[in-house]
Amino acid sequence: MKRSVRLEDLAALADVSIATVSRALNDSPAVNEATKRRIWQIARDNDYAFRPHMPAMLTSASKTVGVVIPTPQGRRGSLADPFFLELLGGIGEAARDAGCDMMVSHIAPKNYDDLSGILSSSRAEGVIFLGQSFLHERFNRLAEQNDARFVVWGAALPGQRYCSVGSDNIKGGRRAASHLARLGRRRIAFLGDTEAPEVMQRYQGYLQALDEAGLPEDPSLVAPAHFEIESAESAIDQFVSSGVTFDAVVAASDQIALGAIRGAMRSGLRVPDDICVVGYDDIQLARYSQPALTTISQDVMLAGRLMLSKVQSLALGHEIRSERLPTELIVRESCSA
Repeated sequence: MKRSVRLEDLAALADVSIATVSRALNDSPAVNEATKRRIWQIARDNDYAFRPHMPAMLTSASKTVGVVIPTPQGRRGSLADPFFLELLGGIGEAARDAGCDMMVSHIAPKNYDDLSGILSSSRAEGVIFLGQSFLHERFNRLAEQNDARFVVWGAALPGQRYCSVGSDNIKGGRRAASHLARLGRRRIAFLGDTEAPEVMQRYQGYLQALDEAGLPEDPSLVAPAHFEIESAESAIDQFVSSGVTFDAVVAASDQIALGAIRGAMRSGLRVPDDICVVGYDDIQLARYSQPALTTISQDVMLAGRLMLSKVQSLALGHEIRSERLPTELIVRESCSA
């Protein structure tokens, strides 16, 4: 049988004292960060179960997954974003079922060095990044590392070399706009910041639906609203004040959709009589808004299970692949049918 790796073995491999190894595995401030990261990497490479030597946790779970939320383009305060909270809940439920702890990092990576540092310093079995933001090429570079134990919630992008899990954004955007076209709406606006990869794909689906319905593409009906209620309200105000006529809105998120409804009502427009609104995400608040929001659903529970299982497979050295989740149109009161 293979002999278990001991502290003495790690000390010899790292060319440091046993005491230094012990302190590093307990994340002691007495050991500098570079040395700690090197010892953690050696411990992982040699299958050393150093969890028992870590500081006490709330549970006795034998494994841990880390969750990091990059600051997405067009979105502020993402830790409090309703969709991300529900996605975190999906990962948390999956982790609980698997007997695994989940740690949410306060770090918002801005470049490749940040991403690489997170992986090299994490003692978790793997890391889930919630969102690609502007980091797509950095994630591609990170995937080339030998110890690339990460999965990303996000869009499938050209030339992607890392694993991502996300919804079929193009089909979701097309479904939203097609529904409005079937209702007889002809001036369908799109609200969303298309610099974000997922929003761009939803916008592409919106354009496909317009083409299929024989409706012209009109740049005046597109507003780069951020993932915030106030930003969407402002976009609707701008439409109204500039005389742009519209009878429907496809919003890149439910928060944007709720802001569009608030802005429309503030301008004296009735929803759904004067304008229909479709969101994206199906957050819990969508079904309780007034009027209740028609939206494109994403299955956050399934997403949580998939991302956790893929991270765990990576930790075992298995190959994994990206997956697209199906979307579903949920019709409620913000559309007239």
